[in-house]
Parts: sequence; C-alpha cells; structure tokens
Amino acid sequence: MSDLIVNTTDADFDKDVLESDVPVLVDFWATWCGPCKAIAPILEDLATEYQGKVKIVKVDVDHNPQSASRFGIRNIPTLFVFKGGEKVDAVMGLQPKNELAKVLDKHL
Repeated sequence: MSDLIVNTTDADFDKDVLESDVPVLVDFWATWCGPCKAIAPILEDLATEYQGKVKIVKVDVDHNPQSASRFGIRNIPTLFVFKGGEKVDAVMGLQPKNELAKVLDKHL
C-alpha cells in the first residue's frame, strides 16, 4: 500500500481525520471485503494525484469498531469526505476513479 495512505485507528481517528488541515477521504473497509480490495488501487492513484491537497485514510472496521459505529457504517466500502472536522460527502460501494475524483474536486 502507498505511503501516502494513512491507516488510522479508533484512538487516532480524530487526529488523523477531524483535525486535518486538508480534506480527508476516509475509506471504511475490511480485509474480507472484495469490493474493498478492488477500490484499494483506485485510492492509491488518488493519493498520488491529490498529494498535498487531500489526505486518504483507511479504517479497518473489524479492528476499529468504535469509528464504524460512530459514523453508522452498515455497508463497506463506505467512503466519507471530511472537511474542517465535518462530514461533507459520502460515497457508498465500489466507484470508478473518475467518480471519486469528482467528489474530491467539489471539496477543494
């Protein structure tokens, strides 16, 4: 996985996401989830293309149930965009790169 993608935990979620000075795309995922594995290379591409403008953060819902519960995650992959400590957008399920880029561009 790219060094540009942050794997966060329940303990570090606020610091890594809510206190970020750039918009954050958070991927709620799990190792057993096929669509989650399929979206991973797309997120790596986006992390490279948006380096310095957007932070990409992954939350493994099996190992970080508090974060998943806190944001009402029922299906994965679920991707949220946070800006200024607030959730400003959501994308459910596997999406093509161009659709995720459109969502990110709205919040730059």
